[in-house]
Amino acid sequence: MAMDLSHEATNARLDRVIGDARAWTRRDIEPKDSVLVLGPDARAEVAGLTGALLRDPLPRLLRAPDQVEIPALRRVMGRIKDGLDHMPGFAVLDRLPLDDLDRETAITMFWILGQLIARPVAHRWDGTMLYDVRDTGQSYSYSIHSSHTNEKIVFHIDNAFGVAPPDYVGLLCLRPAKVGGVSRFCSLYTVHNRLLEGYPEALERLYRPVLWDRQAEHSDNAPRVLLAPMFRWDGARLSGRANVSLVHKGYEVAGTDLDRETADALAAVAEVTADPDIWAELAIERGQLQYLNNREIAHYRGHFTDDEDTDLKRHLVRTWHRDWGRPSYDG
Repeated sequence: MAMDLSHEATNARLDRVIGDARAWTRRDIEPKDSVLVLGPDARAEVAGLTGALLRDPLPRLLRAPDQVEIPALRRVMGRIKDGLDHMPGFAVLDRLPLDDLDRETAITMFWILGQLIARPVAHRWDGTMLYDVRDTGQSYSYSIHSSHTNEKIVFHIDNAFGVAPPDYVGLLCLRPAKVGGVSRFCSLYTVHNRLLEGYPEALERLYRPVLWDRQAEHSDNAPRVLLAPMFRWDGARLSGRANVSLVHKGYEVAGTDLDRETADALAAVAEVTADPDIWAELAIERGQLQYLNNREIAHYRGHFTDDEDTDLKRHLVRTWHRDWGRPSYDG
């Protein structure tokens, strides 16, 4: 039995090539232009925040931007938000001075600044709001998320298998990998264009529901898979539940054979997203805050190798954001 979101599969289809900036390719953007460097005023506000947090103690999850005076940081985050809602759909804030901040203070600042993008929402069924992304040494499986391994993660959106995927994703890099772990981004409008032009039958299949592995993020005895389409068009906006790997796993978990039509559609997505002409690449560095539009931009993480020193292992903190529904995991 699957949790059924088949209602997302409407009769509406995006049946034309999108030729505007939403469907960017590698030649249309310079990834480094998405990196916003903190100016003197914003850096001064970061320094002042440290004192403000110490003078007025509160649990981190009760912290909010309206409790502090940060006009310069508000302007910077407004520019970040504009980059998420328009071309290219991802942006980087460079950076929190981690050598001058203790880790807990830096995470609290990240939590405060992210609320200027949109409301934070739960990462997991248990209500986790701040999520640690680091290799636990375990292998990717039904209950072990790929974010807790060092394996390559194919182009995807976060929580593609969820009832209420976030609109935005934020990452704070506390420590990058020793080698690898590069980020790539691609527009789902561009992926859709390529499918429409070269694989129209595959695209039609992806507007109909497929099975998704829910990664054990559900209540006890709930369905282990989700039934929902990969693409949805509301007449104005395209959104996608991208993650070929989790669809393959969804059929495995359900004990259902993957039919040829679905297998061919997934192979078409994998082939399109393998083309470097459609994606941008950007490493995330220590202290940087990386944000992306999670409904229109798919992202990828390369395999990485960690340092043997535990204190130097790759460690990112992640937030999810959306302003609709409830802040709980299923919204």
